[in-house]
Amino acid sequence: MTGKISVLMPRLLLSAIMTMALFSCPAQAFQNGPASVAPVAKKLVDAVVNISTSQTVKGPSGVPLPKVPKGAPFEDFFDDFFNKRGGVPNSDRKISSLGSGFVIDGNEGLIVTNNHVIEGAEEIEINFHDGSKLKVDKVLGRDTKADLALLKVTPKKPLKDVKFGPSATLEVGDWVMAIGNPFGLGGSVSLGIISAKSRDINSGPYDDYLQTDAAINKGNSGGPLFNMDGEVIGVNTAIISPTGGSIGIGFAVPSDTVANVVDQLKQFGEVRRGWLGVKIQTVTDDIAETLGVPENSGALIAAVTPESPAAKAGLEAGDVILKFDNKDVTSMRGLPRIVAQAPIGKAADVELLRKGERKTLQVTVGRLDDGDDTDSDLKEQGSESPAPGSSIIGLKLSALTSELRRKYGLDDKIKGVVVESIDPQSAAAKKGIKAGDVIVEAAQEAVSDPGDVAASVDKVRKAGRKAVLFRVEDGKGDLRFVAVPIS
Repeated sequence: MTGKISVLMPRLLLSAIMTMALFSCPAQAFQNGPASVAPVAKKLVDAVVNISTSQTVKGPSGVPLPKVPKGAPFEDFFDDFFNKRGGVPNSDRKISSLGSGFVIDGNEGLIVTNNHVIEGAEEIEINFHDGSKLKVDKVLGRDTKADLALLKVTPKKPLKDVKFGPSATLEVGDWVMAIGNPFGLGGSVSLGIISAKSRDINSGPYDDYLQTDAAINKGNSGGPLFNMDGEVIGVNTAIISPTGGSIGIGFAVPSDTVANVVDQLKQFGEVRRGWLGVKIQTVTDDIAETLGVPENSGALIAAVTPESPAAKAGLEAGDVILKFDNKDVTSMRGLPRIVAQAPIGKAADVELLRKGERKTLQVTVGRLDDGDDTDSDLKEQGSESPAPGSSIIGLKLSALTSELRRKYGLDDKIKGVVVESIDPQSAAAKKGIKAGDVIVEAAQEAVSDPGDVAASVDKVRKAGRKAVLFRVEDGKGDLRFVAVPIS
């Protein structure tokens, strides 16, 4: 017995010391995760609101009424029962939905929520934590691309409001708190961390979501995500869930984006985004090798819109944009977000790589109109000159003729060498090149006959590179860069 006690006593003593140390730590030990979030939640809950909407829809209700055969014993009973209760299959009916929001200006009565929370609503009512209610006077503006809306109510007394904090300084692992109206249970508080940043969930061209494991469910949409200083650092917008409930993967629009959108909705009632006028694609491993740039960095320009700000500034297809307005372009999808947030009319520096040489050009940011294409990505999909129709790295190429233009539906403006057929086992086929495509450039040099292509391939091979970079145009006029292995 004595031996057992002597073994256990040091462990018990160590446990007691660790416990005492834990609870005697200074307050700063909990600065990133306090022992309780009750003080923070208590200050914020009154600024978070429940949003209920209603709208009238036409057509049959969700549950079909029973059909009784003519002359059946209970025909009169069913007719009387359902007619008295208004059970008409094609009658109009009102449906309602619930969401969340938060007050950003208590004196003016300004409330932020998701656009999808109020989409199609005829009436919008704001329910406050103290039980009071206010009708929304006006939707000041909405932005479908960022899924945000700004509402206006007339407060009888100043409302409790909250402020935006910076989302750019957040780090993965930082504590965050969500308050909202999940499943109609208003004032619900959940705690978690930032699980990831800059998430692209394919919901729009400017996806840049914060990911959190704080519980977010149906009804939390439009509600705030707070840091431990009580600042709004995101708007809870979406979840991934096979069950319909939280599995710890939720997404919030970062506050830096929200604040910018809200400011414009207040000023203009709409969002005015910057526009460059380029089609871009990712710098993949093989393209990076051909261009001599780090992989997965920058944005490769595949095409420039005529008369666009990019065209006027001298940007060209094949340029790799590394910085825009002194902000690093760390990925292809980062460029549209940076440009969209740039002030209209601002002269911004563009740092780029062109044929191995770094250049800095200045572009005046344009305004993205409804008729303009977003600065968006394109989906990835010693040698003698050979005679026309010869095969080069699995491609049978020919100079463009009127007959070939008609055959493949190619516009007269398209210049280059047409692909007549392709070896299905070749590297080019695996990269998505197909018959009817036109090679416009090879190794960033314009080509007009198969000999030009062969010479470029030979030049690249002698330089010791593993792939040749083609610029390819299809019958629809879409341009893209394709790096085709040659070894």
